[in-house]
Amino acid sequence: MTSSPRRATLATVAASAGVSVATVSKVLNGRSDVAPATRSMVESLLLESGYVTRSPRGAEVTVEMHVAWELCAYSTALIKGMLEAGAETGVTVVVTVATAAGGAAPKGELAWARGLSAAGRRAVILLDEPSPARLAALARARLPVVVVNPLNPPGAPMTSIGATDFYGGMSATRHLLDLGHRRIAYLGGSQTAAVNQARMHGYRAAMEAAGVPVLPGYVRAAGFCQPDAVTEGAVLLGLDPRPTAVFAFSDEIALGLVQAARAQGLRIPEDLSVVGFDDTELAALTSPPLTTVRQPLREMSIVALRTALRLAASEKIESHHVELATELVVRESSAPRPVAAGHDGHR
Repeated sequence: MTSSPRRATLATVAASAGVSVATVSKVLNGRSDVAPATRSMVESLLLESGYVTRSPRGAEVTVEMHVAWELCAYSTALIKGMLEAGAETGVTVVVTVATAAGGAAPKGELAWARGLSAAGRRAVILLDEPSPARLAALARARLPVVVVNPLNPPGAPMTSIGATDFYGGMSATRHLLDLGHRRIAYLGGSQTAAVNQARMHGYRAAMEAAGVPVLPGYVRAAGFCQPDAVTEGAVLLGLDPRPTAVFAFSDEIALGLVQAARAQGLRIPEDLSVVGFDDTELAALTSPPLTTVRQPLREMSIVALRTALRLAASEKIESHHVELATELVVRESSAPRPVAAGHDGHR
């Protein structure tokens, strides 16, 4: 091991590499006039020695958008909030989007982390679920990490910002119950994702508290994409008895369900009430405007950025997971149970 209790300097790294201080400086600044082998050796020594770039106040904070699908309304809202938060705090936020299959860094996780460190980044904010390899690489690069709304509980220690998914699922379902619905279904996201499980458990808890059974086939998984929601929504609406209301994992899933309903000649909300989750811009713009559970996406971005800056300043964090409150936003896609739909489960 080459780590040392003493703070590494350009001079000590240069001496270890057998190059000049100017060469080390060129590597840190991303200059192209350095031989690849020399660059790789210097980057390795910088990482192993724990060298910390002395960045000016207001140094860049990198937001790594690590997803395996195309940008959607949800992720775009988080990015927009992060950029606005950066502008308000005088911090430059650099957004990178990885959409390749598997979301792997092109040059490997460690090389990716080294590149961020060499570029003077002070912290990394990840949108989506980081792999253990990515977290380990960032830890080796001594870059603090904040994850926004991870899909699953982390397999390694990390700081994360999320929302009250269980409560949000309960409030959406209670709203439909209060409207008189009893045949209420849940069209979920990825079946194994913890965030989906939390919303589904909120749905089930509300149904159980009301003494209303969840009918067979009334819980389905549609992944995260609208096309899958159209397919799974059609299956859900083909059940006998058909649901009179559906709580969807996200606004995207809800809109896919609405598309499937219209293909079957169903009217929203006269024949089917729909409630989404997220309250993205799509929710208010669709027809009819979507009742949904609001995730405070902008506030989540602000808290994530502030937390990342605190970690970069070596401040102590009181909690490594923060959940911000969700809120039901009632619009026009939910209405009282159709009169023809009796309590016996048949029309």
